[in-house]
Amino acid sequence: MIKIVVCVGSSCHIKGAREVVRHLQKLIADHNLGKETDLSGSFCMGQCSEPGVSVKVDGCQFFVRPEETEKFFAAEILGRRDK
Repeated sequence: MIKIVVCVGSSCHIKGAREVVRHLQKLIADHNLGKETDLSGSFCMGQCSEPGVSVKVDGCQFFVRPEETEKFFAAEILGRRDK
C-alpha cells in the first residue's frame, strides 16, 4: 500500500492543494490503483516556506506544484509500484 498525504493547510491551499488532490484522485483512478494507494489530507506539515504543496509518499517529503502533479505521479507513485 502506497500512502500519500497531501497538506491541505492554509499555505498549501493557496499553492493549489485542492488541484493537486483532484489530479491525484484522477490519476489513481485512471491507473486502477485505488486498492494499492491510500490518499489522505493533513493540516500543516510545517513546510510553508517551500515552493509547491507539501506531499508525503510513504513518509518521504515532496513539494508539488499543481502543473507538475502528473510528472510527480509517474515518478513517485508509479515508480514505487514497480519496485
